[in-house]
This record gives sequence, C-alpha cells and structure tokens, in this order.
Amino acid sequence: MEKLSLRNNLRRLRFDRDEMTQQQLADAVGVTRQTIVAIEKGNYSPSLELAFRIARVFNTTVEDVFYIEAG
Repeated sequence: MEKLSLRNNLRRLRFDRDEMTQQQLADAVGVTRQTIVAIEKGNYSPSLELAFRIARVFNTTVEDVFYIEAG
C-alpha cells in the first residue's frame, strides 16, 4: 500500500494574495503563526474546520489549498 501525504499550496496562495504573511493568515483563521508554519512544512495536518477556514480566506476550495500526493 502506497503512502499518501497531505500537501498544500499555502505559500503560493499567500504570495498571490499580496504576499500575505504567515502571521496575517494565522490571525485571519484564529491560530498561531507556528501552526501555519507547521502546516506549510507538512508537519501538521489541519482539522477539517481549519482547512475550510483557510480556503475561505483565499476565496477558494479546500482542494485548491490541500491535495494528496502519493509517496
């Protein structure tokens, strides 16, 4: 069975949103900057609720923010 990893486009989305900082995103979704850092690095998988809140900040779908990659 192949290993699946949750990946994300947070850095690109933040850059495209006038170079939004990790702190600005954290403030917008109600978490710490460290949480955003961990999500971006792939060290932490957000809850479904947090994933939706992040997608809403960027006015996009959860699938545009997060995706599964076979490893």
